[in-house]
Amino acid sequence: MTPFRFSPIQDTAQMLAAITYIHGACHTLCKQFMGHYLPVAGNIGIFCHSDNEYDFLTTLREKITDTTDAVYGKYFRLYEPIVIPTSDIAPAATYTYLYIRKPDANKPQVGDIDFFVTPGAFTALKQALRDNRNTIGARTLDRPDLDLIEVYDPAIDALSYIGDKKWQ
Repeated sequence: MTPFRFSPIQDTAQMLAAITYIHGACHTLCKQFMGHYLPVAGNIGIFCHSDNEYDFLTTLREKITDTTDAVYGKYFRLYEPIVIPTSDIAPAATYTYLYIRKPDANKPQVGDIDFFVTPGAFTALKQALRDNRNTIGARTLDRPDLDLIEVYDPAIDALSYIGDKKWQ
C-alpha cells in the first residue's frame, strides 16, 4: 500500500482524482469479497493525513455541499452529485454525500465508500461472517452507531463498507 497517496490534496483537481481512485479501489474490494459489484449507497469519504489538508478539504466541502443537510453531522449532501462513469475497473456510480475525515496517523487509506444490499441480504451476510470468524478481508463493525461490514485488503489503500441503507 502506498502510504498517504494523494496527500496533501491541495486543489479541486487533486480531490477529484482522489475520489476517482477511491471509487475504483472500493469497487475492487467489493468484487474481491463478494464476487460481484454491489450498488453504492451514495456516500464517499476522503481521509485526510494532515491538519492543513483537513482544513483545505473542509473549506472546499463547505462550498460544494449543503451544510444544513448532514447525516450523522459529518456526511454532507453535495449540491451537484459526483457522477463517475463506467471504467474497465468499476461500474458507474453517483455519490450524493461527501465526508471529510480528520487526520488519523494510524489509517493511511485514501478514503471509503458504502455499498448497499437489501436488509435480508445484509443480515445473512453478517451471519455468514459471524459463523466463519476467519474470513479474510471482512469484519462486522462492533459499534453501536454503525451497523456495517468493513471490507479491507492491506494491499489496497481504501476501505469499503457494506450496509442496508441508501444515501440517495
